[in-house]
Amino acid sequence: MLGTKATMCEQQLVVDDDNNKRRRNKAQHLVMSLMTGSHFAASPAGGSAGRTSPYRTLCLLTAGLAFVLGLVVGVMIPLYVLPRGGAARNASRANSSESRNLTLRNTSAPVTEFPSVSFVVKSAALPPPAATRREPEPEIEDSGGLIQGGVYWGRRVEDAMPAGFEEREAESWRRFARKTPVVKVEEGCGRMQNRLLTFEDGTRSCCRYRQNTDQIQGELFSFYLGRLLGLRNLAPSSLALVRLRDPLWSRVRPQLSLAQWNEERAVVLTRFVPSLEPAHIPSSLRTSARRLHPPDVVASKTDSSLEMVELAQWSDLIVFDYLTANLDRVVNNLYNLQWNPAMMDAPAHNLAREPNSGLLVFFDNESGLLHGYRLLDKYEHYHGALLEALCVFRKSTSDMIKRLHKDKNVGQLLQDRFEASDPEFRDFLPSLPDKSIKILNERIDRVHDQITQCERQYSSRKVT
Repeated sequence: MLGTKATMCEQQLVVDDDNNKRRRNKAQHLVMSLMTGSHFAASPAGGSAGRTSPYRTLCLLTAGLAFVLGLVVGVMIPLYVLPRGGAARNASRANSSESRNLTLRNTSAPVTEFPSVSFVVKSAALPPPAATRREPEPEIEDSGGLIQGGVYWGRRVEDAMPAGFEEREAESWRRFARKTPVVKVEEGCGRMQNRLLTFEDGTRSCCRYRQNTDQIQGELFSFYLGRLLGLRNLAPSSLALVRLRDPLWSRVRPQLSLAQWNEERAVVLTRFVPSLEPAHIPSSLRTSARRLHPPDVVASKTDSSLEMVELAQWSDLIVFDYLTANLDRVVNNLYNLQWNPAMMDAPAHNLAREPNSGLLVFFDNESGLLHGYRLLDKYEHYHGALLEALCVFRKSTSDMIKRLHKDKNVGQLLQDRFEASDPEFRDFLPSLPDKSIKILNERIDRVHDQITQCERQYSSRKVT
């Protein structure tokens, strides 16, 4: 019984093995038919292969053709067709904006072109962002006629300047004062032994008398320096020699004795200017934040030419008083602030205004060039503060400062004026000492530096 069951099991295993072989053979036939394009039909008994089916062959060919066409469309067109179209569009855009972009290109450097990226050309023509763009500042040439060349008073102001005391008036006064007799002497014209003189034709003069000569030198050479700078704010002055028997003084000998004037003394005769009124310091220069710069002039938006003319004269006054180290004018007000807080609101010392013309008269300059130089350690802070506050100048004054800075000959020029105007007084009044000339040259250099610094700051800016 057991042997029969064993035999039946062996037969069943053989049958199963044959069936598995048939299945493997059919799978192999199917793969071969796909690879060769034909199909071998197997008989149920595993017979020989049949003929190829036309329908199945057509299906395979159609599938292959569709695959090839898809490959062409999906790969070849993006590679060869689209770039040509993009290049054409970019070329058109570049041509349309060529003139607009031409100025933005640096022709001295190689340019890399990217014709397929259209936004590169566009962005090259765009300005930088507003936050980083810096517009060039145009040169300020004229602001309503008030400022020209950045730091100089404009034509509107210069045309309105008062004539002042011209050179011919100085020469005429010199001739008059030396030959016209004095008929009256009275107190006035400042302190101490100064006197107000009246000549026989009624003309009057302030006469400055001092025991020492340095203040006489200061008055006279300050006048010469003013003429050298082209300032017309200093009244004509001339030297005279006190001699009681001279026709100039013979009629007033008693008055001169009362004044305790000594003979053989040099005095300065300055033409008296009547009807003067006090002059006040400009509001822009009164406080510790004092400043007179081009923006301050433009920002004032004043229609008063007279006010601008007065400021222009103040710019000359600041330069002149710095050069001479004059103590008796604005520095006097600044120094006295420590006792009187309202001192800057008071009229300026030794400065007056002619009401009809608006001329500022710079008088009493005796502390200049000598006495003022001896006190620089004490007062230079005030002199420097006023100069540093100034950044608007008269062009004629600036030109002369630049010439004196370059030539370094101010001492010789002042000596030449002295010898040409008052040659007979060389034995009675010394020339300006070398130490004073050295200091004057140094102060000319300092004013020159201030002018050039202001030019650098404002000459290329638009003041609004």
